[in-house]
Amino acid sequence: MRISELPREQFEGYELVFSYDSRAFYDLRLRSTENVFSAEFVRTPCPLIHKEFVDKLFAPYWDDPRAFGLWDGQKLLAVMEITPENWNKRLRVTNLFVQDGYRRRGYGTLLMTKAREMAKAMGCRALILETQSCNSAAISFYLSQGLSFMGFNACEYSNQDVEKHEIRIEMGCLF
Repeated sequence: MRISELPREQFEGYELVFSYDSRAFYDLRLRSTENVFSAEFVRTPCPLIHKEFVDKLFAPYWDDPRAFGLWDGQKLLAVMEITPENWNKRLRVTNLFVQDGYRRRGYGTLLMTKAREMAKAMGCRALILETQSCNSAAISFYLSQGLSFMGFNACEYSNQDVEKHEIRIEMGCLF
């Protein structure tokens, strides 16, 4: 196995087809009073949820993105894309993808270790990424990597994110 940087000129626009199944979501419970604002996410079992979406590497809205691939010979097994957030000294993981059939073999851990090492080498104060409240497997994985809940946006994707149980969650770690 080797991790190598993916050349932008070769991989710009490269499609990653994300797919996952979940039997739990994190239910958002909000409380607002004059003196208290609170939010709680409660892991809640549910019937099978299947999600699928496509993203592309080196999207034009990221500042100076870099992508890395984990290879087994000529086969690309996993991809991580990062971008610095220079204004606040954070490194953002914009994509973390492991090919279906190769998950739960440590490839995501290898890429997250690389992201942490790069963030520290770049003098970043934090590593951050986005996931969704309905992606319980990803949340469990990020928690196992030492990331913790950093925040959320209850209307990032639509005005029905809360009802759909698909809320943007920010997870990260501080250095």
